[in-house]
Amino acid sequence: MNIQFTPAAEKFIRRLVMFDGGPGFGLSLHVSPGGCSGMSAEFSVQPAPREGEQAFDFPSFKLFLPAQSRLLLDGVTIDFKETATSTGFSFIDPKAKACGCSSTTQTVVELPELPVA
Repeated sequence: MNIQFTPAAEKFIRRLVMFDGGPGFGLSLHVSPGGCSGMSAEFSVQPAPREGEQAFDFPSFKLFLPAQSRLLLDGVTIDFKETATSTGFSFIDPKAKACGCSSTTQTVVELPELPVA
């Protein structure tokens, strides 16, 4: 699986799994084509992969991905951005092409509020 995570994304995923799960839990990430040249994503913390998902062990967390997400995320870098106006995952895909509506190759997926540690 050719997918990269920035340190910010790794930290956020570890925190999410710690608050919503526990030891052995992982992040189930479902990505689909969405928008002009981007992706949309749904995620949840799960104790194990659901039917149709494959588990990937990264150094600091587990990731559960269905087949379509594995295809879409191949070669993608996942970042986590927190600004004054938005918070979420950012998918940086070097293969994506911008369209006429001034989209970029980066898609931000907004996240719900999380408890403060």
